Amino acid sequence: MRAIVQRVSHASVKVENEFVGKIKQGLLVLLGFELSDNTADVQWVINKIVNMRLFDDQNQKMNLSLSDLDGELLLVSQFTLHASTKKGNRPSFVKSAPADYAVNLYNECIDYAKTMMHENKIKTGIFGAMMDVNLCNKGPVTITIDSKNKE
Repeated sequence: MRAIVQRVSHASVKVENEFVGKIKQGLLVLLGFELSDNTADVQWVINKIVNMRLFDDQNQKMNLSLSDLDGELLLVSQFTLHASTKKGNRPSFVKSAPADYAVNLYNECIDYAKTMMHENKIKTGIFGAMMDVNLCNKGPVTITIDSKNKE
């Protein structure tokens, strides 16, 4: 499971020109799944996201987590995170989990995040939809998390 975590001052997702998810200060997280991912991957990644210290304290040091800040979380599925660019110029997505498997993991991510944060602080995109994602990356701060490469 891969996640691209971006600290934002605000972010939103539109589907067919309608807002489906919108947050103020918090994290926009793009999530990609592969067939070998499971509940343990979901829990490890979501724990990292909610508890990672990416926000500034009073001394301008990144010492505060999303939960410390009572910030918001916008979760967006993105199958292209498992693209392979090894051969040629056209990405291959064979490592990405099939939609029927990935949607279950995406929903697990949402449900697990709700056990760690207040439900009204969590917003989402729509799985499988063509989405327009808008964000203001604060810092900029962007972190990559991979449950198969825990560094």
